[in-house]
Amino acid sequence: MESFQNHLRPSRKSLLFVFIAVWLFVSISSDEDYYKLLGISREASTREIRQAFKKLALTMHPDKNPNDEAAHDRFLKINRAYEVLKDEDLRKKYDKYGEKGLQDEQQGGRYESWNYYRYDFGIYDDDPEITTLDRGDFDAAVNSGEVWFVNFYFPRCSHCHDLAPTWREFAKEMDGVIRIGAVNCGDNGMLCRSKGISSYPSLYVFRAGMNPEKYYGDRTKSSLTKHAMQFVKSKVTELWQGNISNEIERAFAERIGWLISFCADTGDCLEPQTRRKLAGMLDGLVNVGWIDCSKQADLCESFEITTSTTALFPPGSSLAQKGSVLFIQSLDTREIYAQVLQHLPDLEILTKSSFEHKLAHHRWLVSFSFGHNNLATHEYKKLKALLKDSHIQVGKVDCVSDSELCASLYIQKPCVAVFKGVGIHDFEIYHGKDALYNVVAFAKESVNAHVTTLRPENFPSHEKEPWLVDFFAPWCPPCRALLPELRKASVQLFGQLKFGTLDCTVHEGLCNMYNIHAYPTTVIFNKSSIHEYEGHHSADGILEFIEDLVNPVVVTLTPESFQELVKRRKSSETWMVDFYAPWCGPCQALLPEWRRMARMLSGIVNVGTVDCQRHHSFCQSESVRAYPEIRLFPQNSNRRDQYQSYNGWHRDAFSLKSWALSSLPRASVDLTPEDFKRKVLGGKDHWVLDFYAPWCGPCQQFAPEFEVLARMMKGTVRAGKVDCQAHYQTCQSAGIKAYPTVRFYPHLGTTRRDHGGEHINSRDAAVIADILRQRLQQLALQGKSSKLKDEL
Repeated sequence: MESFQNHLRPSRKSLLFVFIAVWLFVSISSDEDYYKLLGISREASTREIRQAFKKLALTMHPDKNPNDEAAHDRFLKINRAYEVLKDEDLRKKYDKYGEKGLQDEQQGGRYESWNYYRYDFGIYDDDPEITTLDRGDFDAAVNSGEVWFVNFYFPRCSHCHDLAPTWREFAKEMDGVIRIGAVNCGDNGMLCRSKGISSYPSLYVFRAGMNPEKYYGDRTKSSLTKHAMQFVKSKVTELWQGNISNEIERAFAERIGWLISFCADTGDCLEPQTRRKLAGMLDGLVNVGWIDCSKQADLCESFEITTSTTALFPPGSSLAQKGSVLFIQSLDTREIYAQVLQHLPDLEILTKSSFEHKLAHHRWLVSFSFGHNNLATHEYKKLKALLKDSHIQVGKVDCVSDSELCASLYIQKPCVAVFKGVGIHDFEIYHGKDALYNVVAFAKESVNAHVTTLRPENFPSHEKEPWLVDFFAPWCPPCRALLPELRKASVQLFGQLKFGTLDCTVHEGLCNMYNIHAYPTTVIFNKSSIHEYEGHHSADGILEFIEDLVNPVVVTLTPESFQELVKRRKSSETWMVDFYAPWCGPCQALLPEWRRMARMLSGIVNVGTVDCQRHHSFCQSESVRAYPEIRLFPQNSNRRDQYQSYNGWHRDAFSLKSWALSSLPRASVDLTPEDFKRKVLGGKDHWVLDFYAPWCGPCQQFAPEFEVLARMMKGTVRAGKVDCQAHYQTCQSAGIKAYPTVRFYPHLGTTRRDHGGEHINSRDAAVIADILRQRLQQLALQGKSSKLKDEL
């Protein structure tokens, strides 16, 4: 990582100045507080945001206030607040930069009718048995190991509304047995498309390790239940005199209890369906069995059973041990489940004296509690079974009786943490939803990732190795969304960069020392160099940022270097320059796209940036009046100060690349039918061709990519374009059936080439270039081999 030291130039002083500027900007920029408009806290979940907006929409909608002239404008404000806060990326921008950070986004002056909000909006948001899954938590849910039955629906779909009452009843029936979910494809279009959802409602069963299974059966409660129960693999064992001793002893040896339903001639016996549900709900914790007392009278008598009943036998229990067996009177599945969980042995208790020894060489998920017990904490007893295959042990620490231990770890409220198996100092605290499937997904991810929770004792202020530190607040939803992305990035950059997180609500003094006032703020520390990460809060965005630090493709320009490199550029050079201010939200949003574009255009266009906060007078002298200002300084220009300004709506890497390439001289040539016959089929050059139609949208998108390819292969392979609308016969003879089509026509000696050429199934310039180079190497080897044979 020596290369990091050469490129991380910004001083700590300059970074702190940027931080202070951002903080001042955030403090004064927001005209309306979107959270206050919706009446929610800043840590509100997406579901809570939807619920709050729906409640306001039903009372404030202009349809309900026909005589109020201001109703339209008021509703536009809350609609705008909802549109921003429900979108993860827009919410991050708003939280960090206020409304100014949204200048680049459409303002959205439209809204739906009152009936839409009353009947179509968030169909399942108010149903506790149904989990509404969004883009952020879908993968964690369906990969947790539990069975999920998910309803993908669209708000305006009448069939979706027809199914809703049945889906609610079905969810109540299966509550606790499997997970019942719903995805609103109106809000999560990208997620639904990625799962191949093309009709509504679409019902799928998900379980880790198996392909999603679509449900095609009747949409009745009984049919849905019957289908769902197929995935409950836990069995119910019929016990009798010949097997009961072995079954109980085997389970007790594995620290697993038995829930036994005794079915006698009198009283009510648990239904077979209820027994199967309980077996699924208690899988890995308790075996479920039943005894037919009409056939096994002596066996039931030995248990002192005279009427139908259900009893829980925890590991090691017996009738002789008073109070160790729990007799249950209820026939309700959920009530029995709650009683069983409450009666099961608690998680292993870890204390200060045993903590270090236990965690020295084993991976642990530890629940830190502060003396409160409820059903949620009892649910944690299932973690041991759910994490068994991942070799993660589960324990608990009572921070009331062991306050010194918790204080040493800076744990001040109930939480769970994963200890990685290398002692008590390398751990990660979970900050997501208090849902079992999320905790399980976190534990499995965390033990394989390399993110650690930082404290003053291990904060990397003087470390020799580079560190990425994420300063965050647990109440901040964008912060919580970033944490799993950090885990992904830490796996891919293991050995190159260390990852840590610092909770600024706990370590306020340390965060203040680095002037952290906006969350999340992600910083790379590399000895004396500090560099703040600005970009998409995703693993890919972080990886691109690190790559750019090691091999920068964007030149940081000063007034002096601007004059030297841009104003006095060679006639063959093109420059693109971004004039920006660090406090400007749209500028920050542009930065990762600008770096990505620079990598795409590497070797073709020079790319730079000018910080107009640092070089304010210079930017003024260059007539830069707003940020970001994107300018292109073309090649072969008579006036070196001549430029074109970018006025496009989209500021993504692909749009900017297309704009840049449109200013360059063509590297490819247009081919007529005569050119195709004479130069391509009969000539002595290698050719790569783009067969296209002018009206074809994908062709227009591919055109700049083909120009990049033409420049990459210049001197080796010639690039040509054939207009299949103008030259239909030529394309037909080449067997072209779709646009755009890329074909390679290699020169194979004196033999005339085939009309069809060699098909290349890619629209990525780098990929096509690699394919062409590999093919040219093969041809060169074949040529050498042929020449050798001739000589022999």
